Amino acid sequence: MNKPLCALIAVLAASGGCNTDSQIYRDQPLVAKVETGMSKDQVQQIGGQPLSITQRTVEPGTCFDYKLTQAGHQQPYNVSFDSQGKVDHKSFMTCAQWSRAQQKAREYSPSTGGMGGGGY
Repeated sequence: MNKPLCALIAVLAASGGCNTDSQIYRDQPLVAKVETGMSKDQVQQIGGQPLSITQRTVEPGTCFDYKLTQAGHQQPYNVSFDSQGKVDHKSFMTCAQWSRAQQKAREYSPSTGGMGGGGY
């Protein structure tokens, strides 16, 4: 596994693991039905209009913010789309949080002089 991907996984685990119990929301339509490769229209048919739509800042694309509600609790959730408008990521964080996680992972990339040493 490459080092930037490992760094991204570590950042996501640290930032997302403390915020939610994904089991609570696993039956929510956005969590249960949205899959990688779906279009924006397909996602909106499942989850409705997002709270906000933002342009991604690290990789070209778009991100939809939603708020999941279950048993009186609310949890942010995002669905992120690549430059072709297809789902490439979803997680229990806001689009802004996801963008920061991607940026941090990129900062640790060997190609940008971060920790990680030499390339392959």
